[in-house]
Amino acid sequence: MKILLSNDDGIHARGISVLHKAIGGLGELHVVAPDTERSAAGHAITLTDPIKTINVEKNDQLFGTAVGGTPADCIKLALCLLMKDDLPDLVVSGINLGSNTGISVLYSGTVSAASEAVILGVPGIAISLCTYQDPHWDTAEKVAAEIVAKVLKNPLPDGTLLNVNIPNIPYSELKGMKAARMGRSRFVEKFSVHRDPRGNDYYWLDGELDLLDDSADTDVRVVESGYVALTPIHSDLTAHHAMEQVAGWDVEY
Repeated sequence: MKILLSNDDGIHARGISVLHKAIGGLGELHVVAPDTERSAAGHAITLTDPIKTINVEKNDQLFGTAVGGTPADCIKLALCLLMKDDLPDLVVSGINLGSNTGISVLYSGTVSAASEAVILGVPGIAISLCTYQDPHWDTAEKVAAEIVAKVLKNPLPDGTLLNVNIPNIPYSELKGMKAARMGRSRFVEKFSVHRDPRGNDYYWLDGELDLLDDSADTDVRVVESGYVALTPIHSDLTAHHAMEQVAGWDVEY
């Protein structure tokens, strides 16, 4: 069994080391990840600049390949070139520091790494620990091992990735795992305005997630209730409920 690891927090982030440790006994691990943090890169790919790589060692051993590009770049490079003659059986992205629930899924580099794998025909999992402070890495490590083992035994349908969000609580306090749908939400953006020494303005983006759907089965609420949220995602963004309306606009030229 061959498993490719990636992320958007960068190859030196704690989360990918925890993931490597968590699933080391499940197969032969390979790491191809960004050389630095690429959070919120979405599904961007690099077209106008060369993509550079460098080998990274940890504990005096080769850990993986650092890529000067986005998470999607990492997966494309790995599956289409570096590992094309011996593809992995699974791609796991994470463990991300911070949740990827609701609309965050569309911005997330973590999710995009897993979705790029699925687009290229390899099953993908994205794993996130829902906090930015005082992370319970031990909880994330145990859950990651459980989830990866489950997916290896029970592969998802073709074209589907699994988005996993883990509450930041001690493992002993977890209530379990639940299937959850992506919560309808949006970010309320906040820009702080600053001025550099030369008198030029610059801006720093921050924001808060505004949940527009308060149902108990959404990923946000499932995590808040103490369960690991398991959300199957596919890349078909078609709004099927609006097809009939648009079909009424059909015109023949």
